Amino acid sequence: MLTAQQALDHLLSNARPVGDSEMVAMQAALGRVLAENVNSLVDVPPLDNTSMDGYAVRTVDTQNPGSILTIAQRIPAGSIGTQLEPGTAARIFTGAPVPPGADAVVMQEDCTTPEGSTDQVQVNIAPAVGQWIRKRGEDLRTGKTALTAGTFLRPQELGVAASAGLTHLNVKRRVKVAAFFTGDELSLPGEPLKLGGIYNSNRDTLLACIKSLGCEATDLGIVPDNLNATREALRKASKDHDLIITSGGVSVGEEDHIKPAVTAEGRLDLWQIAIKPGKPLAFGAVRKSENVKDGEGGAQAEAWFIGLPGNPVSSFVTFLLFVRPFILKLQGRDEGHVQSYPMRADFDWLKADRRNEFLRVKINAQGGLDLFPNQSSGVLTSASWGDGLVDCPPGHTFKAGELVKYIPFNALLS
Repeated sequence: MLTAQQALDHLLSNARPVGDSEMVAMQAALGRVLAENVNSLVDVPPLDNTSMDGYAVRTVDTQNPGSILTIAQRIPAGSIGTQLEPGTAARIFTGAPVPPGADAVVMQEDCTTPEGSTDQVQVNIAPAVGQWIRKRGEDLRTGKTALTAGTFLRPQELGVAASAGLTHLNVKRRVKVAAFFTGDELSLPGEPLKLGGIYNSNRDTLLACIKSLGCEATDLGIVPDNLNATREALRKASKDHDLIITSGGVSVGEEDHIKPAVTAEGRLDLWQIAIKPGKPLAFGAVRKSENVKDGEGGAQAEAWFIGLPGNPVSSFVTFLLFVRPFILKLQGRDEGHVQSYPMRADFDWLKADRRNEFLRVKINAQGGLDLFPNQSSGVLTSASWGDGLVDCPPGHTFKAGELVKYIPFNALLS
């Protein structure tokens, strides 16, 4: 069996970003991936402006605390002041352009009004040159790159693009993912539960994971446990999709038909990896009945295939660790590396396994990690209860108080 890193490297070495792109309005770009660099159309900010309510001054007039200046003008945001003359100050408000001649802003808390005066201000500090002034173009310069190709567009990236003067963005088309689920024991919630059957939790979990990454998801439902039905589902899924994801049927039992079905309809490159939970993970490709253009002049003759285990925790964990980075690569995002953080384990893990284990844990009030008591691959509540995973290497044990590698769920679900 391959190690987790070997399996991930193999998947990512095969993934190739989709080529098609489209121009969309700003609010339609959320959750999409930039297809090209975005250059700013303007300087941001367009002029030197103040970051505080206060008074714009010349530092040469305020070298001594207690200097009294005449208030010569008032500049709210959206207005332009005039030349600041010697011995004067401008009442100024946050975001307003600093008037010519001023080289500092003193916030109003550091100023007082001389008794009986209506047009003077006493500056009680000696400001430094540039104090509370945001310089023209300090955030973005006209013609300079504001966002780079491959950026996943979150609300803050849309804000950057808007500040740069953009109304539309060129984004990669959504990666198209088909999913189906094998198992005669499965029923959908709302249907009568079969005798000896279970409700299909993987459908909702995996489709939500796919959509959370900004993909176009197609639900092909539950496929019966037989070879012909599995082959037909693969052919249907391959036609209009970049990636096929299945859940269940990847073990070696008589009712597990994924391996022979994928082999008959395409190829299987990887089978089983040394992790727990999630050993029976499969990777390969399914032939398309008709070649589909990928936008780069080539023909996409195959749809990628990833078969996940049927146990709900195994399915969820292997999606996060392997399918997610593969999809990111298809999207053109360079974020496949899973970031872990050293954190203190507040529990013992004394039974080493030959496989790489991923333990469901939760951050406690003391800043350490607690272990969910039942680490079975069938206990999905452990993933709902937990904040993330501990990456425990093969043959490794640890005691309470030791540092472990912690992977938060919230870093793996976007």
